[in-house]
Amino acid sequence: MNQPVPDAQQLQSLNTVGTISYVLHLIVAVGALIPGGQLGPVLLIAALVIDLVKRPMAEGSWHASHFRWRIRTVWIAALLYALTAPLWFLFLLPGWVAWALISVWFLYRIVTGMLRMNQGQPMETSL
Repeated sequence: MNQPVPDAQQLQSLNTVGTISYVLHLIVAVGALIPGGQLGPVLLIAALVIDLVKRPMAEGSWHASHFRWRIRTVWIAALLYALTAPLWFLFLLPGWVAWALISVWFLYRIVTGMLRMNQGQPMETSL
């Protein structure tokens, strides 16, 4: 099914939605790296819901790749956090290290996506 290419006004709206979503993700990512700075779950869920609801508007534009990028980033991070959660209960230090690495990866993906969106470039399809 071919979607019509969004017009200039729709692209501006998608850019605004993308900026809001990336900023929410950025707050979550930075908060995950600061001890006691976990504002995350509510903001992360809000950003994910925004992305899931607004994604159909982006079909046929380069913004669609950014919606996929953000949604995949959240799901992959959630899976990695869940898989490494037992380390916190068994061994505190490996749990902290694992979650710190996941948080750095999450921050890298959000910053990369935000920069590419601001340059008007789509995201690659790789993880």
